[in-house]
Amino acid sequence: MKLRTTCIGVVVALFIMVTFWGCGSKDTLPATVTFTEHVAPILYRNCTICHRPGGSAHFALVTYDDARKSAVSSAFAVKEQLMPPWPADPHYTEFIGQRILSDRDKKIIQQWADEGAPEGPKDKMPALPGYPVGSLAGTPDMSIPVQPYFLKANSSDKFLLVKVPFELPADTFASLIEFIPGNRNVVHHVNGDMVKYEFDKKKNVFADLRIVNMEEDTASLKQAFEKLGIPNDDGTYPVLRKSVVNYLPGAYGQRYPEGVGGYSLPRKGVFLLNDVHYGFTNKDDVLDSSYINIFFAKGPPKRPVQEFQIGTLSSFGTAPVLPDLVILPNTVKPVYCEYTIPEDISVLTINPHMHLLGKSFKAYAVTLAGDTIRLISIPRWDFNWQYFYTFRKMVKIPGGSTMIAEGVYDNTRQNLNNPFSPPQLVQEVQGSMRARDEMFQFIVTYVPYKEGDENISLETPGTTR
Repeated sequence: MKLRTTCIGVVVALFIMVTFWGCGSKDTLPATVTFTEHVAPILYRNCTICHRPGGSAHFALVTYDDARKSAVSSAFAVKEQLMPPWPADPHYTEFIGQRILSDRDKKIIQQWADEGAPEGPKDKMPALPGYPVGSLAGTPDMSIPVQPYFLKANSSDKFLLVKVPFELPADTFASLIEFIPGNRNVVHHVNGDMVKYEFDKKKNVFADLRIVNMEEDTASLKQAFEKLGIPNDDGTYPVLRKSVVNYLPGAYGQRYPEGVGGYSLPRKGVFLLNDVHYGFTNKDDVLDSSYINIFFAKGPPKRPVQEFQIGTLSSFGTAPVLPDLVILPNTVKPVYCEYTIPEDISVLTINPHMHLLGKSFKAYAVTLAGDTIRLISIPRWDFNWQYFYTFRKMVKIPGGSTMIAEGVYDNTRQNLNNPFSPPQLVQEVQGSMRARDEMFQFIVTYVPYKEGDENISLETPGTTR
């Protein structure tokens, strides 16, 4: 008995020593933290995709001088988990392209700032990763400019209907259509469809107006379409392919594995940006020169993706927000919506959406057997970063499962994003996308399920996220 106890004690002691040494070797910080040896590799992995010349951020973190100027603010941002911006909880679900710093990375940046941000040996400086120019998804095969727009100083949202015509040598196919904002400071979001003309029914897709201000220039959508020259020459309407090109802050174009997703492109067509949303600006004549990138595909999509949404503007009409999206001043209000999936599906990408009063968001599915399929949890909603989240592998949701989305809204003074002071009643206004109104949506991109989908990786080589 004594021998057994002694052996157990030795094993326990060895386990503690190995565990201690292992954690120490992994987590112990360098005696002196330098930019070239320790900080630059962290920034290049997680930050310079945006913080670089031509990137979406308003300052760079590429060189030592760049980073030194922002050392203290960077240390604060990573400590408070403000940067890198990734609202989704990685412990709930993992997605492609998530940028989350480890505790050790955060401590390195903090120590570097505390020690005066030393540069370190120049020969230890890592090479800057290569980034595509004018795209976040690679090198496009074709770019089409959107008509430039000058935004006047304003204190309210502005919504435009914009057409972007194109003509190709022949009908073809695209794996990805990507919207790139010219001025990220004012472009909040874009929802875009594609008008597909039969070649002999539209003589000139480039004629007529390119931009209609939906609040000032027209009284109805039909009038707007006529001003833009959307109908065929005989007055009939062409085929409309919904949700082809979209943009949200932090959302990048996603190319799926070959044969999954993609679009058929007509020889003559129009990208109809039916909701170009500009935010506030205190400057006159702010120029936006956005454009659309097209990545061609070898052939037609074998498995075209489909999309549905629950909540505000539910595509089914049977998944409304409950209780109603009316948020009284000085209240915190939970809401939810749910939808029964009619058949087995494989989910590729999801997009939660709320406005300024959003506090948290969670979505999951419950199968008929009572199992829970985690989809996403955002404990601290951030209006400024609303991603299209793509899973690492397809996620099967069996038919009969109930998909549930839950949200919480904060209409109090404690919400620093509250657009009203003092708080006022805020509600959904007939699907209004104004930031001061509210929405609650969960948008799901999927394909009908096929056996083995759970094992298909969606991490397509060459895609930058």
